[in-house]
Amino acid sequence: MSAQGSCCHAQAEQARDPICGMSVAIASATHRSDYHGQAFYFCCAGCKAKFDAEPARYAAATPAALAISMPAHAHHAGQATAKDPVCGMTVDPSTTPHHAEHEGHVHHFCAAGCKQKFIANPSLYLQPRAPAPIVPGAIYTCPMHPEVQQQGPGDCPKCGMALEPMMPSLDEDDRAEVRSMQARLWALLALTLPVFVLAMLPHLGMSLPIAWTGAAGWLEAALASVVVLWGGAPFFARGWRSLRPWQPNMYTLIAIGTGVAWLYSMAAFAAPSIFPAGFRDMHGRVAVYFESAAVIVTLVTLGDFLEWRARRRTGAALKALLGLAPKTARRIVGHEEHDVALAEVAAGDVLRVRPGEKVPLDGVVLSGRSQVDESMLTGEPMPVAKEAGDALTGGTVNHDGALTMRVEKVGAATVLAQIVAQVAQAQRSKAPLQRMADRVAAWFVPLVIAVAILAFAGWVGFGPDPRLAHGLIAAVSVLIIACPCALGLATPISIMVASGRAAQHGLLFKDAAAIEMLRKVDTLVLDKTGTLTEGKPALTRIVALGDYRDSDLLAWAASLERASEHPLAKAVLAAAKEQGVPFAEVVDFRVHAGSGVSGQLAGRTLAFGNLALMTQLGIAVDEPASASADALRGEAATVMLLAVDGRLAGLFAVSDRIKPDTPAALAALKASGLRIVMLTGDHAVTANRVAQALGIDEVHAGSTPSGKAALVAALRQQGRCVAMAGDGINDAPALAAADIGIAMGQGTDVAMESAQLTLVKGRLGGIVQARGLSQATVRNIRQNLFFAFIYNALGVPLAAGVLYPLFGIVLSPMLAALAMSLSSVSVVSNALRLRQAA
Repeated sequence: MSAQGSCCHAQAEQARDPICGMSVAIASATHRSDYHGQAFYFCCAGCKAKFDAEPARYAAATPAALAISMPAHAHHAGQATAKDPVCGMTVDPSTTPHHAEHEGHVHHFCAAGCKQKFIANPSLYLQPRAPAPIVPGAIYTCPMHPEVQQQGPGDCPKCGMALEPMMPSLDEDDRAEVRSMQARLWALLALTLPVFVLAMLPHLGMSLPIAWTGAAGWLEAALASVVVLWGGAPFFARGWRSLRPWQPNMYTLIAIGTGVAWLYSMAAFAAPSIFPAGFRDMHGRVAVYFESAAVIVTLVTLGDFLEWRARRRTGAALKALLGLAPKTARRIVGHEEHDVALAEVAAGDVLRVRPGEKVPLDGVVLSGRSQVDESMLTGEPMPVAKEAGDALTGGTVNHDGALTMRVEKVGAATVLAQIVAQVAQAQRSKAPLQRMADRVAAWFVPLVIAVAILAFAGWVGFGPDPRLAHGLIAAVSVLIIACPCALGLATPISIMVASGRAAQHGLLFKDAAAIEMLRKVDTLVLDKTGTLTEGKPALTRIVALGDYRDSDLLAWAASLERASEHPLAKAVLAAAKEQGVPFAEVVDFRVHAGSGVSGQLAGRTLAFGNLALMTQLGIAVDEPASASADALRGEAATVMLLAVDGRLAGLFAVSDRIKPDTPAALAALKASGLRIVMLTGDHAVTANRVAQALGIDEVHAGSTPSGKAALVAALRQQGRCVAMAGDGINDAPALAAADIGIAMGQGTDVAMESAQLTLVKGRLGGIVQARGLSQATVRNIRQNLFFAFIYNALGVPLAAGVLYPLFGIVLSPMLAALAMSLSSVSVVSNALRLRQAA
């Protein structure tokens, strides 16, 4: 319906959602988009997101009667309607009494409340809103050939397997697909069982009455035809598509094998007189193999279903990560708050995070104080205090206080989305071992067809009667059992499971090559600051001079430093907060540039800073105090001095503390045979002190970014396999130059982009876990390849009839199909054992 002129709501109370067709009440609609002068209303955020992604498609398909006519701009004169910038309603400028001017432009409102909200914060309503992010999962790819990508589902043109979404979505519900596949499988089983029973009765020494023989034959032919033509239709379609670009795959073999068996059987059943003696048994009958064709189709369908169900489990890690983010957020607009879908939130929006809720998106705290559980990112169980100015990460949990936050990152830009994308990328990438499987698969199918032809010729030339029939069965069995599905899945299924397992431990591999390469590393190069150490100064020691107590000295120093922004001041303040030391009000506060601060506190004159400040203020530093300060500096600490009433009262040592788990992690890495090298831009005294404490083999201090990269390159030229771990922009060149770059999770984006492995928790113990997982994954891949190769090496000769001359054993096509399906399932099941690794 449409409405023009006066307020649209007066004439058009209902609109229809252009996506799903549902009727929407305009007055209460919260989801709306404007496109080319038309307003479109939606029943939910999902429909709105689809429309915003392709507005031209849906607008063109929407009759004019279903959209509300909305002039794009409205001025007080010469324009019929205007849009209220607060609520989005259409108003008549000539009749509404609510107007406000902002930067030379007059805006019109439906009510006084909207006008008041606008006047309080005009920029909030005038800023263009970013479009809602498109829901991931529209791009589909092949589990065996990740380079194959397309919009929407389909089949891989290389191997014929069903494509899967590159990015899973919590919104997708595959229960209907499960029910459909199960119903199809049960139907095929119900149709195949009578065919199998009728065919097996003579082999069991049983026979049907003569009057029933003809009807049983027709029943067998009819049921088998339904199974092959209906149940096997997807296999024939995939096999045919593989021939057009000439990329034969497993479905090529299945289509040829079942197609030949069914066509031969139909001809033998309908016109047996056309067959020569070579096809007839001792009773002069031409055998049919309807049961083989039907059972093959059913078993392959069963194998596909089991394989598909197993592969679904490899995406569990990604869905678990996606589930960390809430589905809604509480948005604050003016003085009102509303729960909205996460897809509707844009950068710049103000949100409220109540106690016990998850932080919806990445942003910064505007007001309030609380403790936030960041174990999702850091693995640390202790919550982190958050107040105005602190950063928040989507998916973390707010504990006990209410916070308001400003959203800074949405959609794919959030930390959680980047983690999910990185895991998905690693799952879809190819490991170097996969190249061997690809080379084998390239000539495998033509070779199998050649073996099938030779098997047919061998039986015809040297086999017992009926030779042609035996030759045909042997050829079909070879085609079926040699299906290369297990070979193709051997590597990618292990990589998918390993990537998901790594993500659960906070280890993000960029690609499959990194998973395979990490086990070969023999030299680990480590940056110091932020990698071995916490990466921020912390108060490590207080030395009281005279009768002062440490707690008093800390309280006075912290009170002075409350107004300072210096990094060393932050270390003192953090220590005071941690120990619960009370702060006092300082008067006559002064900043001495480059040396420290001073002021009055409770009648005392305080000065806190370096030796230059003490000299400037004429405060003596005696020999014992100087010796103590030198000893602290020898421990790689920065020393600050506190004077009270003109006399030196205490020394404060501030240093970058070694991470708690660093010693144990380095010991484990050295025990595994790695040579540890520390590479830092810090001065030699500090670097050597840290290296001595940690037992590091080799130290290079005062290194520039280019110098770090040059050293890594030199180590590689010596024949070493080098991993480099760092967290800063200055580490990025060395990370890129190493065989494996390892970024600490709290580091810069540049470092993480340059690395092949990111340790989300920022702990070196992650390298120990990652290396163990790398070794387990490669071992698993080799097991899968061994299974696949041995399976084909044994199965093809058996199907060809190599045991017949010795033992009289012939492998039927039904058993070949069963063995083929079980080979793929065994490979997937073996790969799933990696979920228990590391």
